[in-house]
Amino acid sequence: MPRFCMIARDGTDADAVARRQRARPAHYVNIQPYVAAGHILFAGGLKDEAGNMVGSVVFAEFPSRAALNAWIAQDPNMTEGVWQSIEIRETFVAVEGAAITPAWKAAMAAV
Repeated sequence: MPRFCMIARDGTDADAVARRQRARPAHYVNIQPYVAAGHILFAGGLKDEAGNMVGSVVFAEFPSRAALNAWIAQDPNMTEGVWQSIEIRETFVAVEGAAITPAWKAAMAAV
């Protein structure tokens, strides 16, 4: 199953922090089933130099990019306008759980 890295940046307008705070409870409820199903592998907030939350980073595993997009589209951070720009990249996982992955070992053996 493909894995993705998502970087979502919050707005920079005067209401951005309040918007994030309003959406947070619903976002936490919404994300829990995706965590339980193994789709959200790692997630957290991005902070600026002053320690303020300015975005999110998510490492996820979904059957397809379309399935990931469907989750993003209905997440409260998106529907409530918290996330203003999103970059998504499919990833190649080389290290997981403090160990080199078999895929990385195979790739290195071919070099």
